[in-house]
Amino acid sequence: MTSPKKVALVAGREFMAAVTNKGFLIGLLIMPAVFAVIFALMPRLMTASSAPVSGDVAIVDPTGRVAPALRSAIGPEAIRARRERVFDRAVNTVAGPGGTAAMRGGPSPASFLGTPPDFRLVERPAPADLAAEKRGLTAPPAGGRRRLALLVISADAIAPPAGRGYGSYDLFIPPNTDERIERELRDGLREAIVSARLAARQLDPRDIERITAVATGPSITVGDVERQTSTGFNRSVPFVFVGLLVFGVMIGAQTLMTSTVEEKSSRVIEVLLSAVSPLELMAGKILGQMAVSLLVLALYIGIGVLMLSSFAMLGLLDPWLIVYLLIFFLITYFLFASVFGAIGAAVNEMREAQALVTPVMLVLMVPWLLAAPVARDPNTTMAVALSFIPPVNTLAMMIRMASTSPPPLWQVWLSIAVGLAAACAATWAAAKVFRVGLLMYGKPPNFATLVRWARQA
Repeated sequence: MTSPKKVALVAGREFMAAVTNKGFLIGLLIMPAVFAVIFALMPRLMTASSAPVSGDVAIVDPTGRVAPALRSAIGPEAIRARRERVFDRAVNTVAGPGGTAAMRGGPSPASFLGTPPDFRLVERPAPADLAAEKRGLTAPPAGGRRRLALLVISADAIAPPAGRGYGSYDLFIPPNTDERIERELRDGLREAIVSARLAARQLDPRDIERITAVATGPSITVGDVERQTSTGFNRSVPFVFVGLLVFGVMIGAQTLMTSTVEEKSSRVIEVLLSAVSPLELMAGKILGQMAVSLLVLALYIGIGVLMLSSFAMLGLLDPWLIVYLLIFFLITYFLFASVFGAIGAAVNEMREAQALVTPVMLVLMVPWLLAAPVARDPNTTMAVALSFIPPVNTLAMMIRMASTSPPPLWQVWLSIAVGLAAACAATWAAAKVFRVGLLMYGKPPNFATLVRWARQA
């Protein structure tokens, strides 16, 4: 008769042995600490990496129209405005249209964008000696200001000959130039040349911008609860949730196998079996390591929620996904932890366990490898079939639920029922192998031997 008290004692022992281990504490805390440091220092690092750049930009402009427009296009205010537009597009890709407005409670764009460079435009005469001008790019700085670039505008960049297309420009830069300087100059040149071309046709660039600008309205995902669509966020959610699921299972299952192998090889297992039955020992180990995995999951889920909250994106996450993540974790954990525990009891050292655990690891990784196609088309025949094939059904269903087209609830609960049945069957078979393998020494078994033990026990 299995004693719940003895199972609880074994589970408590396993949990305390894991969480008081220095390696576990360092591994548990180091990743949150790294994330915290990154998010705390990122604005400062971005600003530091974008330290103010100061220098001259020479321009040879035979048209006489690009240089005046470029002077304002590469000014600090114009550069800051372009950076903010790029930032808005990036945020709206992740958080959906209107995402920048939703992030008003989070970090300001200026903290990420850094200080604009200080470009001073130096106009050179049109028939300039280009070879001499190029030498100025590598010459020592004059008056404390170095030359950052040389721009040569084509004569037909503004008014092309009849029947021919517009000309462009040449950009010359010194060696090892920061690509951000080149990008800022190219963006400013494009803006200046377009403005000059419009002015040559007596068109107001501001009118053209107002005519061609179309405000992008938010996309609303309609389901049980309507919520704003977030393309980038939606694409990442399935990978994050299945990653948490696999990560949580692997932490508990691998630690369970490792502790069992170590206790068996050191004969500590024989002392434990004098106080508890094999079934009580296995149940206690599974429950103890499950508590460890739940602790890790709770920590990382909490970090994720805090991150979304700090960027004012918490409303994009469906809280039911966390509930289903825990349900699927318990099912998947019991299935794989039972198998890993049986393997640990059957072998004598970790080297022998690798041959048996590798196929199980590959099975666990299959949904992760198929996450992209399943998340993109969650209702295909392959995705639906994987949702009902243990032991990967819970992982596949988690991906589908976190996608933009969640499956109907009957499929979710049918997958849960299938997973529970598979977990019970795996635990039942693993318990038999565990009981036989604990006191077996000598030649390491193969899978055929494990199956024979399960049938004979």
